[in-house]
Amino acid sequence: MTRTSCGRAGRGPRRRVLPRPVSVAALPLVLVSLWWVSSAGSTDVYWPPLRTILETFPEVWTGERWRGDVLPSVLRLLAGYALAAAAGVALGTVIGSHRRVRAVCEPVLEFLRAVPPPVLVPVIMLFAGIGDTMRIVVVAAGCVWPVLLNTVEGVRAVDAVVAETARAYGITGVARLRSVVLRSASPQIFAGLRQALSIGIILMVISEMFAAGNGLGFTIVQFQRSFAIPDMWTGILLLGLLGFVLSVLFRLVERWALGWYHGLRAAARRSG
Repeated sequence: MTRTSCGRAGRGPRRRVLPRPVSVAALPLVLVSLWWVSSAGSTDVYWPPLRTILETFPEVWTGERWRGDVLPSVLRLLAGYALAAAAGVALGTVIGSHRRVRAVCEPVLEFLRAVPPPVLVPVIMLFAGIGDTMRIVVVAAGCVWPVLLNTVEGVRAVDAVVAETARAYGITGVARLRSVVLRSASPQIFAGLRQALSIGIILMVISEMFAAGNGLGFTIVQFQRSFAIPDMWTGILLLGLLGFVLSVLFRLVERWALGWYHGLRAAARRSG
């Protein structure tokens, strides 16, 4: 054995330079520190110091405002997101499983996907009114595409050997759909769900800027129109925190649902 191979064999696995929580929090702390320092002496009305924004935050977002604005926004987001997830997975499974259906639907899907969801808000308002139904439909109309397209690709990529083995053992119908098709496509489906979550937050805010009476988007616009700039910035910070919390919760659900997949990847890395 050469010196090089001995040295490589004796090194063992690399150790992390920093613990994972520290490495994850490092960049946000740096960015917040830069914001604090760069805005500390600001006298610009539209760029208040971060200290002022943080001091204003608890004054603006009281319990009443959480119940009246934040909770309705989150409920609309979750309703639209759940509707898009159900429709995207169901339609994507059908389209991905049948070549003729895919050939017929693909041009229409590409056309509809190219239409920006915010443009559809006035159209949806004509059919669904200006209530919560409209906002839920707007969120669903934008979130459905990444779920649908990723489901189609995931179903198409099901291993032919696995499919033939299931057929040979008589696994058909609902059992085949659940144990073979959806299980094999689930990593791709969750990738679409992850993309849809960020799109849903954006559309939630946009939909609440049109003829709304409550919600985060409505409140931020009201602050801007009344020149309550620190209050407006607190709303933007709250949106960022909401997105972060939802992302963390999604990762937990994904890790639980795809535990088998992450286990296979970890085993493949160890054997490689």
